[in-house]
Amino acid sequence: MPATLTSAAAALVILSGCMTVHGEREKLPAVTKAEGAKALTHFADGFNKANRQLDPKLNPSFEAGALLAIDQAGIKAAHALRPQGNPSFPALAFKDAHFTVPKQAGWPKFFIADAVSNRKNASGQNTRWFLVFSRDGINQKWRAVYLATFAGNKAPELKTDQDGFAEAVPADASSGLTVAPGKLSGAYADYLNTGKGSTFASGRETDGWRARRARDANQPGARIQWEDTASGYPPVALRTADGGALVFFSTLYHQQKTVSTGLTITVPAGLQGLLEGPPKKTNKMAFTTVSGQAVTVPAKSSGGKVTVLNRIEAKTSVKPL
Repeated sequence: MPATLTSAAAALVILSGCMTVHGEREKLPAVTKAEGAKALTHFADGFNKANRQLDPKLNPSFEAGALLAIDQAGIKAAHALRPQGNPSFPALAFKDAHFTVPKQAGWPKFFIADAVSNRKNASGQNTRWFLVFSRDGINQKWRAVYLATFAGNKAPELKTDQDGFAEAVPADASSGLTVAPGKLSGAYADYLNTGKGSTFASGRETDGWRARRARDANQPGARIQWEDTASGYPPVALRTADGGALVFFSTLYHQQKTVSTGLTITVPAGLQGLLEGPPKKTNKMAFTTVSGQAVTVPAKSSGGKVTVLNRIEAKTSVKPL
């Protein structure tokens, strides 16, 4: 991934003399390296403050979109368990930051910051976080909208120009992909609901996830029904070196759990902060989950399949029925 911006490109965002560069019409780098570094620091500071105070009102200052929904739900749930906060929360820290910046016209604009975190994976390796930042206007702050980690801490190789800038892929059919980024949320939801089609490659988050659901659907005295739907959060896509794209998008996952008549569903303590309405005894409960995916989508001419590289999720709503 490109680590720096050229001085000439950075200069394009400076207004000098009587010449004004209009970012809404001209394709310009979405961000300078210095601005990207500030955005990453702002995210880490906000993340640490929100997790220490367990105050969900803080999340919108540094997150938006699908990542806001996922992280804010976690803070709400944690606040219900520890209303006094968590002052001993281990601070998130980053090092070795890199910035992948496309040239874009108009709004919103986005870029990716990837950095080694002080969080370790199951193998004890420090994970490199890939954070997608976006903003809708020049006077708005950059906020993180997607987060992913990749096997071996390496993202797919992206296409860059001679100055090291990435290529933003349009969300519509002009993307040249097997599935337009703007259609991915619906396509993934349809696949998870039906299992039909050959768009998605076999894997843990495709047929593997469907198999886990089927296994859990019918338990002694309990049944779980599920449905996936497209989300309204916009995707973000960058061209890969092979002509495809790395795409970040989200979906919604709805579950209804029903237990036998006369029995009562007990909401786990870790989810009670997400309850909608007053608690009540019931044998039916609805859960909503926001799921964020990072996938590779092949070029239409390649005949390949969409591969899910990473998925994060959080329950965002618990509703007694």
